[in-house]
Formats: sequence, C-alpha cells, structure tokens
Amino acid sequence: MQGIKLLVVRPLDEEGRESGNAIVSADAVGAGPGEVVLIAAGSSARQTAITDKRPVDSVILAIVDSWYVGDSAKYKK
Repeated sequence: MQGIKLLVVRPLDEEGRESGNAIVSADAVGAGPGEVVLIAAGSSARQTAITDKRPVDSVILAIVDSWYVGDSAKYKK
C-alpha cells in the first residue's frame, strides 16, 4: 500500500448527517479533511489507476461540490 493515502470517511444520510460506521478509503483524488467525497467499495474499488491490483476495498473517487434532493440543496462546498 506504499504511496497510497488512506482517509477515514463516514457515510452521510440524505440530509448530510453522519450515519453508519467509519470506513478507511484509499484516496484517488487528493481529498482532504472535512470534504464530502464519493466512494466506491468492493471489487469496483480496485479499478482506478492508483488501486489497480492492490488489496483495496474502498476508494475515494470524487470530491462533492454540491448535492440536491429534489429541488432542495443539501450541501454546497
């Protein structure tokens, strides 16, 4: 796992509240503390250039700028 930054992430519900257990994810996008991110888990986590052929079960794929539920903004960076 040399050269891969690992971050602890917490799932969020649709309102942006922390929910569920923390997950350790490999960082493929340069995320930082306090950012909302999108992750992939399972075999899909090994399909990035950084995680290919490595024993990774969760990877950060994107940094979220904003999200909406219907017409309601739930998060804006």
